Amino acid sequence: MRLPRSSFLVLVASVAAAQEPVAPTTLPPVIVTVTRDVARSPLELPFAITRVAPDSLRPGQRNLAADETLMLVPGVSVANRNNPTQDPRIAVRGFGARAAFGVRSVRILRDGIPLTLPDGQTPTDYLDLASVGSVEVIRGSASALYGNAAGGVVDFRSSPPPVSPVSVDLRGLGGSHDLQRWSAGLGGTLTPLRYQALVTRTVQDGYRRYAQQKTTHATGRVLHNLGGTELTWQAQLFSMPVAENPGALTATELAVDPRQAVPFSVVKRARKEVSQNQLSVTATRPLAAGELTASLYGGTRDLDNPLTFAVVAIDRTTLGGSIRMTSAASPFGRRHRLSAGVDVQRLDDDRKNFENCNGVPAPTAACPRADTVERGVLRLDQREVVTSIGPFVRDELTIGERVHVHAGLRADYVIFDIEDLFIIPAGPGQNPDDSGRRTLRAWSPMAGVLARVGTLTSAYANISTAFETPTATELGNRPEGAGGVNRDLEPQTATTVEVGVKGIFATRLRYDLAGFFTGVQDELIPFEVPGGAGRRYFRNAGRTVRRGLEAGLELTVGTATFASAYSYSDFRFDEYAVTTGAVTERYDDNRIPGIPLHQVQASVTWRWSELFLTAEGIGSSRVLVDDANSSGAAGWGIANVRLGGRVPIGGTTLVPVVGVHNLFDRRYVGSVVINAAAGRYYEPAPERTLSVGVSLTTGR
Repeated sequence: MRLPRSSFLVLVASVAAAQEPVAPTTLPPVIVTVTRDVARSPLELPFAITRVAPDSLRPGQRNLAADETLMLVPGVSVANRNNPTQDPRIAVRGFGARAAFGVRSVRILRDGIPLTLPDGQTPTDYLDLASVGSVEVIRGSASALYGNAAGGVVDFRSSPPPVSPVSVDLRGLGGSHDLQRWSAGLGGTLTPLRYQALVTRTVQDGYRRYAQQKTTHATGRVLHNLGGTELTWQAQLFSMPVAENPGALTATELAVDPRQAVPFSVVKRARKEVSQNQLSVTATRPLAAGELTASLYGGTRDLDNPLTFAVVAIDRTTLGGSIRMTSAASPFGRRHRLSAGVDVQRLDDDRKNFENCNGVPAPTAACPRADTVERGVLRLDQREVVTSIGPFVRDELTIGERVHVHAGLRADYVIFDIEDLFIIPAGPGQNPDDSGRRTLRAWSPMAGVLARVGTLTSAYANISTAFETPTATELGNRPEGAGGVNRDLEPQTATTVEVGVKGIFATRLRYDLAGFFTGVQDELIPFEVPGGAGRRYFRNAGRTVRRGLEAGLELTVGTATFASAYSYSDFRFDEYAVTTGAVTERYDDNRIPGIPLHQVQASVTWRWSELFLTAEGIGSSRVLVDDANSSGAAGWGIANVRLGGRVPIGGTTLVPVVGVHNLFDRRYVGSVVINAAAGRYYEPAPERTLSVGVSLTTGR
């Protein structure tokens, strides 16, 4: 692929300024807040935690998907499905790899506000990555902090508002597959207010056929101090009127044409349309030796989702809030930092399933108006209400000047209420009342110890827990065809033992090394049934074990910054048998599908005055696709490059960027569908793609 000559014209002006190399700089300090505490250095915390500032470390990103944003976080695997109807699959130490849609098993936050619903599911389509300044990740079991589905925690943090009264940020991006992305931002500081707003419009045809997408994101924040209390008001608005679903391919289809769409998905017009909004307010008040924080949030989501087996329509309302207090104390001459609080969430879904009549050639009983109407007869009409309550307490004891002992405990109650509104008591088409309630409970303890080996080096060990309930959808999807709540499907629970060392050497090198062992009981495993048109069901898998090593490195030498992340993930079934009819298959010691055994990522950025060049490399070993380990997607490696610069023009800064993704034009599978029926496991990634972008900022 040739890069257009015109793409480089605006870069030439910045090259002239690059006469003197930039002086070496030291690594900036890092603090995190995802621990539900006052801002802390990771060197003070006895578990694996990572903070990255993506555009600072690897400038010029497209901000299209989470795999770009979360690159270089050890232990995190992001499968970009390149399917507009399916969010990227975020997995932390294997938790989340089984997600059929959205994000599962991992707690997702935006500026500390949960995006994860009380049943553990997280739609991330409405998260605008262009407004994200940094990401904080807890790489391990964290239910003692966040409750349900906290096999890991990812908190997307907004960039701070500009210090000038008014700053305007305009950006444009174009590229392969008819990609067009435009954004307009406004922000500044008008004492006592700080404010930000960003609107982003994205249109693209997608790498595969039948993969068109149109989205509009709008985010806004207002921060101000009222009587000593810091208030943050935030809004997220999202509209996606078009998102087509090309489906997953078989190995034969993949070899013939990876860009093709599944014909049945096209015939049934599989797609989704979404509109969503969420509003929140957070109040933080400093105390004499700590702080008090409270938050309230709520939102709505309207979903129209024609699938190959049905048309799903959901009207959703969410509400939630939390309050927590952190305070230092010194009972009996010992220094303690105490934290306590409670989280409350509520999800209220009105769900209807209709017969999908697309592609039906003539009227039938299920599709009486097949020639003109997409929705056929009603198959399901129910209200699903999920409520969660989670009080928690945590203590940090400091012994001497170098040893910190942490302990925490959380109790969670997750209540599922199903009200069946589609009841036919007798006669043809009889449908009984499937209403019901199920309450799932869990206690989540954790304990850890950290020792400061040197001024900038820490060694630590911890034991932590996580639990995860089935979602409301998973409890309602029963392969035998019965309605109501599945009372045989149990939550999965996990216990992790972790040791690690992290630190900074000579102000130029930041490193992080962790090893862990996790045992999981009743792991939730997806599967499909022949003739089920791709519908997903779930079962418990007995016991599984996870053994892993993670290493992260960041090094600054002169004008170059090098960063890398490596993950070794040996995740296996310990006890797991599946009985189909009279046949029982055992999968003991098989690897858990969906996660590569080895994953390595690296980047290097050179800076000469106002010019930068970033090169990235990503490699993955083979990914298995089913519990039997009968097949898999081949390992792969790709390279990306970006060239850009800053061109000052008076009080305005112009930043042009040219990028090439998958520089060497490799064919590879970016994501797999675990245990898919009919062998439809594979979701191919794009070959070489080009992007050209420019941003214009004033008033910084």
